[in-house]
Amino acid sequence: MKPAVYPFSAIVGQNEMKLALLLAAVDWRLGVLLRGEKGSGKTTAARGLAALLPEPAPFINLPIGATEDRLLGGLHLERTLKGDPVLKPGLLSEAHHGVLYVDEINLLPAHLGDTLLDTAASGVNVIEREGLSASHAAEFVLLGSMNPEEGLLRPQLLDRFALCVDITSSLDPSKRQVVVERRIAFDRDAAQFANDWSQDQKLLRDQVAAARERLSSILCSSEILGQISVTVCEKGVRSLRADLATMRASVAYAALVADQSVQPHHVATVLPLVLAHRARGQSSPPPPPTPQPPQMAPPSEGTAQEAMERIFAPRRMETPAIQSTRGQEIMRGTSASASGNNTGSIVGNRLAENPAELDLRATLNHAVLETGVIQPRVSDLHERVRKPTTGIRYLFVIDSSGSHAAQERMRLVKGAAAGLLARSFKKDDEVAMIVFRGTEAKVVLEPTRTMNDAITALEYLPTGGRTPLAHALDLARSYVTPSTLLILLTDGRANVPLRMSDPWQEAMEIASQLRCPALVIDTENAAQSLGQSRKLAEALGAEYVALENLEDSDDLIIALQRLPGAPR
Repeated sequence: MKPAVYPFSAIVGQNEMKLALLLAAVDWRLGVLLRGEKGSGKTTAARGLAALLPEPAPFINLPIGATEDRLLGGLHLERTLKGDPVLKPGLLSEAHHGVLYVDEINLLPAHLGDTLLDTAASGVNVIEREGLSASHAAEFVLLGSMNPEEGLLRPQLLDRFALCVDITSSLDPSKRQVVVERRIAFDRDAAQFANDWSQDQKLLRDQVAAARERLSSILCSSEILGQISVTVCEKGVRSLRADLATMRASVAYAALVADQSVQPHHVATVLPLVLAHRARGQSSPPPPPTPQPPQMAPPSEGTAQEAMERIFAPRRMETPAIQSTRGQEIMRGTSASASGNNTGSIVGNRLAENPAELDLRATLNHAVLETGVIQPRVSDLHERVRKPTTGIRYLFVIDSSGSHAAQERMRLVKGAAAGLLARSFKKDDEVAMIVFRGTEAKVVLEPTRTMNDAITALEYLPTGGRTPLAHALDLARSYVTPSTLLILLTDGRANVPLRMSDPWQEAMEIASQLRCPALVIDTENAAQSLGQSRKLAEALGAEYVALENLEDSDDLIIALQRLPGAPR
């Protein structure tokens, strides 16, 4: 029994998202990526879109833990064991003329993501298994959704999506009330709710069907193509997929509104959807400002020192590498609890009585070598062994307050952060950065897999002002995932409250609530030590090291399973 589908026409607001999905319904080549926080309606909209396509239109939800054979297709096990090897279609075949939806696509193993997007672009899936080869049509609307807090999508895959929409839930009380009222009505009587919206649904279905029929007749002049190319170049986008996506989306929009040719206003309407994930500054920090030479005024104490803003270049430090220990692979996102198959390319095979993913070739080879016939036994079964692909999110929280201007201590702080990152960062890892000074903490680097962005952000951090430690720790909570390693560099001298009157006690309370592995690097001058950072490390359940001892310490071992308060 299939669950009732919430009508697409009943979705409140989210006009950009609805437009992008309708364009994809008109031209299946326009894959759409929905980025937004949890609870913003991404999955509801994806399911509702399939109901607008010409029937029968399947809706296939790709599990993050799906095997390669399940997605692409593979050997039919039962017939192969009987001596009649044939290929069995996978989910790509089932999605033909429908919708293939990948929730948390940023957590999809890379080898599956590459193949999936290749098929979505070409409309043909080629299966090659154990000497057999087959191909079939696979024209489907590809929808992906993700929560950026749970990790980013590789730039190569991000560019393969024609359109992208950043979704946020409305903070308008009246709109939220309408959303809740409609959802309550749907949950109470889905059939009656669908009947109430049937006329609106029919109008949308007819509009999509008519747009599909006229799609091939829509004209797009050379002048319009030139306008598209000029705009894309002005935004600094090098990928030619942006030009092609803009043209296709403009044609689809013209067809959707029953125009005969593409006009400038069609292009202007779809351009934000095409450039949302491609234009410079959308997913990476803006170019850094030209550094100013440090002011040579002697350091002073108190308010004057805290108010001064200066930029210090990092001083190189020979830091150790952080070696993370894991009892099992940690996965980001909500799919972690549903599946343990978030794995990468095949690296081998092994005997297994209950294989999670059968390696048929190894199984048959073992059977022939052991018995001389192709008749596998339980003792012959082999499973595929895949390389883990999940990485660590290094969340740097850096104290850039005025106390670090004394004796230009910020040079060492920056050098320590850059050194740890350079020696510890690996291919599948992420880095995010929060800096606190003055009256608030700020995210200066959203989670990224580009280490150079972090190094650049570090180099141009200004120093000065007070120490809003509580705000920084509170902000860090929204970036903590099951694979996050928090690295806090601070002298612990909190003096800006977030809500309470005592900024230090408030920081300690928030620290005790952060449930992730952590490393505290005490940046306090040993000659004027108050020991606050050590107390903060105890509240976090974190490893502790003084900045002066960082170069002399052995490799830092951080266990990603260990939570604050666990035995050491």
